[in-house]
Amino acid sequence: MLFSEQETLDRVLGSVRPLGIDKILLQESSNRIIAEDIRATVALPRFDNSTVDGYAARCSDAVRGARLRIAGEQPAGPDYRLRVENGCAIRIYTGAPIPEAADCVIMQEDVDRVGESIVLKEGADLGQFIRNRGGDLCEGQVVVSRGEVITGPKQAAIASQGLSEFSVFQRPKVKIIATGSELRPQGEPIQAGEIYETNRVLLANLVAGSGAEAEVFDIVPDTEEAHLRAFERARGSDAIVIAGGVSVGEKDLVKPTLLQLGAELRMWRVAIKPGKPFMFGQWDHTPIFGLPGNPVSAFVTFLLFVRPALWKLGGRISLEPPRFLARLDQELVNGGDRPHYLRGSYSQGIFRPVGKQESHALFGLSRANALCRLESNETIAANSIVDIIPF
Repeated sequence: MLFSEQETLDRVLGSVRPLGIDKILLQESSNRIIAEDIRATVALPRFDNSTVDGYAARCSDAVRGARLRIAGEQPAGPDYRLRVENGCAIRIYTGAPIPEAADCVIMQEDVDRVGESIVLKEGADLGQFIRNRGGDLCEGQVVVSRGEVITGPKQAAIASQGLSEFSVFQRPKVKIIATGSELRPQGEPIQAGEIYETNRVLLANLVAGSGAEAEVFDIVPDTEEAHLRAFERARGSDAIVIAGGVSVGEKDLVKPTLLQLGAELRMWRVAIKPGKPFMFGQWDHTPIFGLPGNPVSAFVTFLLFVRPALWKLGGRISLEPPRFLARLDQELVNGGDRPHYLRGSYSQGIFRPVGKQESHALFGLSRANALCRLESNETIAANSIVDIIPF
């Protein structure tokens, strides 16, 4: 039975739950998933302050040609609690608190200094060059929401609240296994009929990019004993990702070995191209993903099904992949009976296919940065606007 993409994704996501929670320091939180809403207790700005170096005054006095007496100075730092009287101005600096009764700031370039007075070259508007308290962030407002990825700007926003530590979801620990007696690790000589294994480095990169931690196993040859040994070692991890051995050939030992160990396999094939032989199951509470051995198929099925699952395991709320609109530079045709994800280059709003659109074409994939989905038996004309998934 072939499952649709949506059926597959629903079954996968319905079977995983976020992991536990850790308390970590602010400086260690980059790219983690926050496990609590953080609400502001400190307004931004915390007080009305000047955006420029100049003079704080009353707007009713700040008319062109007016002469105002300099009645004090307020630098950035401690608030001197100064007050602007009629006919006066307070020398002020960028970031300094606005004195009482002042309702505008005049840039120093817009005045002539004459002894202990200033003469205005230009008039000032109400509120000019003043940052108002809470204009950026008010007390009680959500700074960062549970399930969001903590980026550098979000770290800075949390830092503005004086928090040194907070709760994040645990990172999923993922075991990566590649099977096949024809595979050899890099750095070793290869014989006729053998190839260098590439899926482990590809998947380790994808796992890390999904906010998880990867542990890469040695290549597993096509023997039942080797499969049993590798799977037993992977048991109890947060997720297991297997590349190869998930089809129906005599040497495809993943399915029978997992069943022998008591795993529950919930699907075996999905109606997409590339990536038809995709497996999903659970072993105790560990989700297991079986990806095709061809690297492009492994890549596409990871992006569509494994990455959202790892995001959910790691506590992320938004599980939708990013999408852009792009214009096609040529006609695209899918004459097959399954949706086809074409690999291509997205640049300056244009998507164009690159390389061979075959499941083994690793070099073509290396030159691509986006996927474009075509329905079965669909033709899309050149210059059409399409959705693409960047990667």
